[in-house]
Amino acid sequence: MNPLAGQLNESIKAGNSHVYDMLSTLGKEIYFPKEGILSQSAEASAHAKKYNATIGIATENGIPMHLNVIQDKLSAFQPKDLYSYAPPAGKPELRTVWRSKMLQENPSLQDKSFGNPVVTNALTHGLSIIADLFVDEGDAVIYPDKNWENYELTFGIRRHGKTINYPLFTQEMTFNSAGLREALFAQQDKGKAVVVLNFPNNPTGYTPGLKEGDEIVAVIKEAAEAGINVVVVSDDAYFGLFFEDSLKESLFGKLAGLHPRVLAVKIDGATKEEFVWGFRVGFITFASENSDVLAALENKAIGIIRATVSSGAHPSQTFVLDALKAPEFTAQKEEKFQIMKGRANAVKALLNNDKYNEVWDYYPFNSGYFMCLKLKTVTAEALRTHLIHQYGVGTIALGETDLRIAFSCIEEEHLEDLFSLIYQGIQDLHSI
Repeated sequence: MNPLAGQLNESIKAGNSHVYDMLSTLGKEIYFPKEGILSQSAEASAHAKKYNATIGIATENGIPMHLNVIQDKLSAFQPKDLYSYAPPAGKPELRTVWRSKMLQENPSLQDKSFGNPVVTNALTHGLSIIADLFVDEGDAVIYPDKNWENYELTFGIRRHGKTINYPLFTQEMTFNSAGLREALFAQQDKGKAVVVLNFPNNPTGYTPGLKEGDEIVAVIKEAAEAGINVVVVSDDAYFGLFFEDSLKESLFGKLAGLHPRVLAVKIDGATKEEFVWGFRVGFITFASENSDVLAALENKAIGIIRATVSSGAHPSQTFVLDALKAPEFTAQKEEKFQIMKGRANAVKALLNNDKYNEVWDYYPFNSGYFMCLKLKTVTAEALRTHLIHQYGVGTIALGETDLRIAFSCIEEEHLEDLFSLIYQGIQDLHSI
């Protein structure tokens, strides 16, 4: 093992041995080099005032070389903020501003000990880093039966984790904290589990209420007290899009510092929060009572970034930072929020039509981009295929009964027609 990795591991052991036990083999071996091209380039940037022949970019007239066909279209930004490499951990100011945003939007984080967000290539990359750091073959990765299918690729296929699903909803259509508890305590002999919490949920658009949130936190704490090391990941992809009476902040705040056997991690990003999907700017943030543990985990995360994508795209980080600092940002974001909320409310009003009761129920939704129909009389895949070929309507089939509808990408005035066509598609299938 590289001595630098060994030093990081010793820091984690000294600060919280349970966190060390959570690490995968790769998590224990990975590190970010203190010596090498990047560190030597950084030293040269600070001290080589005459000639700096270290940087793997081309310069001209003291700035990064560039083409005017590109710069002319991006002239609001300086070449230094576009063309050179961003640091592997991300632009320092962007990390600082995002951390301040987290504190403002999550009051439960006040007085909690958590690190500086590390920039990722959006949220999938952040989840992949967590999988690399904490999942070995056979390790339990727990998340509900209503989930984003990429979890299976990220934790299961890539890292050979063992997927443990539990029903998302109880019979009363509230969050199934008892199911989460059962799945967690089934890992007591192994002593370790990774739990993924995704609110607002993809595909259902559900966010638990305050009482349900407290129940989730209580279950995690109970498992830790029973001797289970729990890496609990808040996948906050759709954070902020809370339309009704639900949690209005990430559970990361309540999970941070909960118990020495609980490592809370927040995965979030500008992609959906700020409506910049293609910019691919995400963040990974660790919580720990021990500053050395935080520093070591961030170093290991940056090591994985260096070993995979090297660093995130600089222009995207610049654009996001500029937007977050703009005086108009808050008002413009609120305007888009109201549009999304209007679409969600319109869908609920449409679904109250009694004629729909015979062909579908729907899962609770109060947030995010999506809602899910639970079909009663036809299979989801048969309906999906019929809709797309007969009516030019695209939906997502999930299992036998569930049909996901992304109201996020349908104008409010078209929603009634959309659901009428879905209903008509079901009637068509009945007559075949």
